[in-house]
Amino acid sequence: MELHVVIEGDKDLTGQLYRQLKEAIRAGWLAAGERLPPSRLLAERLGLSRKTVSEAYARLTFDRLLTARVGSGTFVAEGAARKPAPVAARALAGSAMVEHWRGMSTPLRHPAPAGSARYEYIGGAPARDLFPHADWRRCVLHALRQGARSRGLYGDAEGLHELRDGIARHASFSRGVRCGAADVLVTNGAQQALDLIARVLVEPGSTVAMEEPGYPPARLLLEAQGAKVVGVPVDREGLVVERIPDGTRLIYVTPAHQFPLGVPMSERRRRALLARADELGAIVIEDDYDSEFRYEGRPADSLQSMDEHGRVAFVGTFSKTLSPDLRLGYLVAPPAVLEAVGTARHLSDWHTSTQAQWALAKFIADGDLNRHIRRCHAAYAARRERIVQRFAGDLSPWFELLPVTAGIHMAAICRREIDIGQLIALARRVDVGLYPLAPFFHFSPPRPGLMLGFGAIDEADIDPSLDRVRDVLLQMG
Repeated sequence: MELHVVIEGDKDLTGQLYRQLKEAIRAGWLAAGERLPPSRLLAERLGLSRKTVSEAYARLTFDRLLTARVGSGTFVAEGAARKPAPVAARALAGSAMVEHWRGMSTPLRHPAPAGSARYEYIGGAPARDLFPHADWRRCVLHALRQGARSRGLYGDAEGLHELRDGIARHASFSRGVRCGAADVLVTNGAQQALDLIARVLVEPGSTVAMEEPGYPPARLLLEAQGAKVVGVPVDREGLVVERIPDGTRLIYVTPAHQFPLGVPMSERRRRALLARADELGAIVIEDDYDSEFRYEGRPADSLQSMDEHGRVAFVGTFSKTLSPDLRLGYLVAPPAVLEAVGTARHLSDWHTSTQAQWALAKFIADGDLNRHIRRCHAAYAARRERIVQRFAGDLSPWFELLPVTAGIHMAAICRREIDIGQLIALARRVDVGLYPLAPFFHFSPPRPGLMLGFGAIDEADIDPSLDRVRDVLLQMG
């Protein structure tokens, strides 16, 4: 502990030390139970005699602000700090904006460990037990060695070249994205990529179109930038393109695995969307959040790979393939906005942790990422298949699963009238975490149903947990 004590002149040295220590204790700067330096050590630091320090400690002990413990030292007494008196303050000039942000909802926050159920069907969570700890540890050690050889300067806002090159190769191979390292910008998750695009394209009153139902954090982020967000309906082919309004300058879509319904956008709709974006002069954000995991059919081309006019900004994340703890994502920006987005990144937080970037670059270059994806794919495919069988069997009287070919969640739509809130509450009592579809609808009446994530639940837990859900449904009548 470092005490901030200033002794002036050579008068009343004991009193000066006493008053400053007393104020530090009363103000709570020295916490209850905290040990003070031995009198000899403090005297040496302050250039005082040991007798002066001992007398100040004795006065504080008499005032019951300190307690001396034989053989242990001198400590701040319990209850020595005084509660500060409330001070009337003038109203904050920006209080309206503070209240606006404080009152904004923060959807999709994952529960704390204490609030999690034993059987969790939460969306967006990858399998924690499949994380490749040994491989990642090796890559982190590589990153530390790289850091030891660095000059200790800030890095490029766009990201480490080695990682940008690795991401470009990975996105080209797995999703057909047409890009090189120079087109890639490393971000702190996909959400920052969305924020950066919004910063350079959206101004108050700008019209932005997005899927309905859709991803609430994207809508809220765009609205926070002053955008007029318009919900465009989704059917079994994806976004209904003809409903995109005139004047739209930004379009947000999840074509590979629509969030939250899961349906893929048909090729016909993809081509129509690109034509409409070109007609409007709009940028399309393609949020490709979990399409690495595909279970049926031929992998569909990314929207960006079909783009002939530089309209698509491709956003990817490693939160679903690896872990959200890493906060690593990327943006493949079209030429029209690439430089502007780099400037916005530089001004907002400069760059992502260089150590994390070195580790991920090594992880990709060594083939660890592709091996990990294949391992997870096998596990997720088995979980998905078991859930599909159960909802086609004993759970079919209540729910219909929407067809899903990729990702780590599915949507189950109610076949009959069900009190979803009651179902979720009763399922929680038997340690099953279920989550409603309703929060993802904002511009239209919600469809009653469930969002079923299968990344966080083990295959062996699916049958016992869905048995409990079936029993709850029977109990509800």
